[in-house]
Amino acid sequence: MLRTNGIADLSRETIRQISKAAGVSWQATKTWKASNDPEFAEKMARILDLYDNPPADGRVICADEFGPLNLLPRAGRGWFPARRPRRLRATYNRTQGVRHMFGALDLATGQMHYRIRDRKRWTEFLAFLKSLRARWPGQKLYVIVDNYSVHKRREVRKWAADNAVELVFTPTCSSWLNWIESEFAALRYFALNGTDHRSHGGQDAAMALTSAGATSTPSPKREFAVNSKIRLPDYLANVA
Repeated sequence: MLRTNGIADLSRETIRQISKAAGVSWQATKTWKASNDPEFAEKMARILDLYDNPPADGRVICADEFGPLNLLPRAGRGWFPARRPRRLRATYNRTQGVRHMFGALDLATGQMHYRIRDRKRWTEFLAFLKSLRARWPGQKLYVIVDNYSVHKRREVRKWAADNAVELVFTPTCSSWLNWIESEFAALRYFALNGTDHRSHGGQDAAMALTSAGATSTPSPKREFAVNSKIRLPDYLANVA
């Protein structure tokens, strides 16, 4: 623009040096949804303490839903012959519905447990909690979940209170505090991106294979965001 308007003729290197001296760099814009939860600091501290100091009387479990899992071509990256990228079909009619994954990450072992269902109502979530309860009898479960309405359903809370399951809710707009989100990101990247599954059975199998490979040699989950600004004592909810 400077050159076009006859103002100055600067090389790229000169512009780079000027920008560097001014502390300016080329960056992509990002959005950040701040939490307006009045108990943000307390809830975050509670979750970080469970991560850092797992209670001796039980297990810390991170749970959430993954989906919706519909059937469609998904963009992705891969190795292909030069100048011959893989082309995916366009879809206009999707008649096979959607499915949903209920996932639970056991921090003590690093293992993922999941169920895939057609719906994600409170009844399916409660059934999933019961399967977790049966997996670890005799231990208290500290289950970290977000504020999705089915997690707070009265019937769910009552059952949890009666069966040594403590539901630990993340602050509003702060699902990034749930450790399972990073596992879901990896699952999406390795199992779904770049695929075009034609049946739910095939897609479910791909996710099962990826989950099995990721947890074939699991290890305990420790040191959550150790160098992050969220660990600073003056961290605020609206700071990205």
